[in-house]
Amino acid sequence: MLIIMSGEKYFINILLVLFLALVFLLEKPTEANVIIRCKESERQALLDFKQSLAAVNESDTGISSWGSEDDNGDCCTWIGVGCSDRTGHVVKLDLLGLIGNVTGTISTSLLELRYLSYLDLGFNDFNGCPIPEFIGSLRELTYLFFSGSQFSGPIPSQLGNLSRLVTLDLSLNQLTGSIPESFRNLVALRELSLKANLLDGGIPKSLWNICSLHSLNLRSNNLGGDVFGFLQSTSLCTTYSLEKLELSENQFTGSVPNEITKLSSLQVLSLGYNRLNGTISQDIGQLSNISTLELPGNSFDEVILSEAHFSNLSNLRRLDLSDSSLALKFNSDWIPPFQLYVIYLRSCKLGPRFPQWIRSQDMPEELDFSASGISDSIPSWFWNTSIWVHNLNLSFNQISGSFPHNCSFMLPFYKCCICGPFIDLSSNNLTGPLPQLSSLFVSLNLSKNKFFGSITSICEILNTISLLDLSNNLFSGVIPNCFARWHGLTALNLAENNLSGSIPTSMGSLINLRMVSLRSNSLSGRLPSSLGNCWRLKFLDLSDNKLSGNIPEWIGESFSFLIFLSLQTNQFRGSIPHQLCELSNLQILDLSLNKISGTIPQCLNNFISMAQNVNLSRTIEHSVSRKIDPNSNFIEVNYVDEALLTWKGKKQKYEKILGLLLVIDISSNKLTGDVPEQLTSLRELVALNLSRNILTGKIPRKIGQLRQLQTLDLSRNKFSGSIPPSLSELTFLGSLDLSYNYLSGKIPTGTQLQLFDPSSFSHNHGLCGPPVTPNCSESVEKPQAQPGRDQDDFDEFRKWFYAGMGLGFVLGFWGFCGSVLFKRSWRHSYFRFLDNVKDWLYLAFLLHKARLKGRIQA
Repeated sequence: MLIIMSGEKYFINILLVLFLALVFLLEKPTEANVIIRCKESERQALLDFKQSLAAVNESDTGISSWGSEDDNGDCCTWIGVGCSDRTGHVVKLDLLGLIGNVTGTISTSLLELRYLSYLDLGFNDFNGCPIPEFIGSLRELTYLFFSGSQFSGPIPSQLGNLSRLVTLDLSLNQLTGSIPESFRNLVALRELSLKANLLDGGIPKSLWNICSLHSLNLRSNNLGGDVFGFLQSTSLCTTYSLEKLELSENQFTGSVPNEITKLSSLQVLSLGYNRLNGTISQDIGQLSNISTLELPGNSFDEVILSEAHFSNLSNLRRLDLSDSSLALKFNSDWIPPFQLYVIYLRSCKLGPRFPQWIRSQDMPEELDFSASGISDSIPSWFWNTSIWVHNLNLSFNQISGSFPHNCSFMLPFYKCCICGPFIDLSSNNLTGPLPQLSSLFVSLNLSKNKFFGSITSICEILNTISLLDLSNNLFSGVIPNCFARWHGLTALNLAENNLSGSIPTSMGSLINLRMVSLRSNSLSGRLPSSLGNCWRLKFLDLSDNKLSGNIPEWIGESFSFLIFLSLQTNQFRGSIPHQLCELSNLQILDLSLNKISGTIPQCLNNFISMAQNVNLSRTIEHSVSRKIDPNSNFIEVNYVDEALLTWKGKKQKYEKILGLLLVIDISSNKLTGDVPEQLTSLRELVALNLSRNILTGKIPRKIGQLRQLQTLDLSRNKFSGSIPPSLSELTFLGSLDLSYNYLSGKIPTGTQLQLFDPSSFSHNHGLCGPPVTPNCSESVEKPQAQPGRDQDDFDEFRKWFYAGMGLGFVLGFWGFCGSVLFKRSWRHSYFRFLDNVKDWLYLAFLLHKARLKGRIQA
């Protein structure tokens, strides 16, 4: 009986296995039988969502593929859509950058996705649409990311209904208004980022009651209030959980109080560029977990930081106290408890001695001590530290001394004294020859020092270089012809040195060059035609050299982006090529002090920046950035161009407002003919100088259209006729010179011209009226026989006459004295001659005296 029972049980088990195998075969998907996890209602909701967006320029791999024939109707396979393996419901929409440019709205069909827990619409373009209020009804959301999606308007208070939300990121939009009070209901929130919006008001106190909050990022808004006022309360549990507090670039006020110690878990504190003032409590030194401390751009006037402020900051890795008027006073033997990777102390008071505590920092990656009052020499131990520094800035100090002659003593495989990719030692008192250079420079600025000798060692630098500034030094010799491999160079400044020779032809290989300044050297010869290959140039300054030849036509044909062009104080001849009129973006044109002849081109009205009201930047600058390694941040350097311009008769350097100047200066040449009427179309022009030419005809009658003109110089030409009445309409005019011409008639009356000194109108044929004479009924200034060019010729003759007379005196005097001093036989002969003359004079005197006495007695 037991045997029969066992056999039946065995048979039943066999049947069960066969049944399960059959079911598996029947359930196995084939091309005709596919398992579809997606719910039809959710599939349709997604299609409605796609349709409502009316997206254009969407990614080829984005939502354009939703609903295609090859998806077999399963929305869970669509790009960016994630479904639950257990229920098949859509739980995730990750559409980061996959939508494109939205011209429609976000459909409420998303409410059909009732199980959605992850929604990412970041870095798409919603064209200023507001964030839909119904998003607050997606109660299952734990992750909401709308960063960089061009949303605008206020933050919907309905988002406060998302009580399960862990991460909320609405950064990099144009959101306005205040932070909703309803955010107090986000009890599960760990990360909140609202940075880079237009929010105002303060931080709701209820926000500090979210006990789970670990990271709060509100930087780059317009928020205000007492930044640490919330610490006065004893019932705020956020103070114990908060690890990151980033409030930089707002309007917060207050000081750093003793209660800062309540933030015991804090790892990142970023309060830069607010309106903080008052004191910084020494208790900040008890935040032992802090790794990043940033307080730049505040007003801690006369606050001194001592060793106590850093006493327990053993985990500190990034310190930024720049531009906060802070003073750091440490004992010379102080050894900090931290090892910093980033040290930004720009404009802090560190000097006058070089900070000794830096010696204890083993491998800093970025170090900025610029404008910190150091007037010491660089200690020899610093070169060991500087090897590891990627970004070194010691500019705008009074650091003296020179580089070591041989830098290989530091590490055998390092042959450079300064080895980091980004080096700025400008505006100091460093001297000596150009040091051994790293071959991997990205940006090197040694300007405004006293370096001397040749610059041929720059040829050691590889094609990594983007910015090279050796200006305002004492370098001499020729510019080496080794630019062929520097394809990435953006800015080259060798101005104000003693460089000679010609401009190298290899400079034409710098196809990415935006700025080149060779001003104030002794360069000669013609401009190499290869320079026309640098078609991206925005700034070209070759002034104050000895360059010659005609102004090349290819300047106008090749440099369509050019903003600044200065060829002043050279020896250029010929006419102004009409191709220059193709430089539609030109803002400053300076061709003064050359030997240019011919007429003024009639096409100068093509300078759009001078003719139309366009948005201009205050500066002309270039940005250089580079990521040194995959784990580091981008290092960025902004380089601001500087130029020397003649303004109101004086040469001045311009940097901070150079981009706002609209100038034409073609003075001190040999230009002839009339001033073209087209010039009066440049309605935004700020300065016009046509002086010291041979221009004739009348002053253009529409010159009053140049309403923005602040300085006008037409002196020392041969203009005739009356002064146009429209000239009195130039209400911004602050400098005017019409002297040494053939102008006549009454000076137009108005509120402007009568305020100028009479010298502005002197040496003309017959001008009358204020400010020259009280009225035109009185005698007017008599005509001058040869004003303008003749007076210039006389001034030039007088200048050279006195110069020659002085030079002749110096050569004659020192030629005689030098011969007497350095040739002994001549010296002896000279003094023997003087003795003989003396004896002869004495004997003659005695004889004359005896004769006179005899005559008297007789």
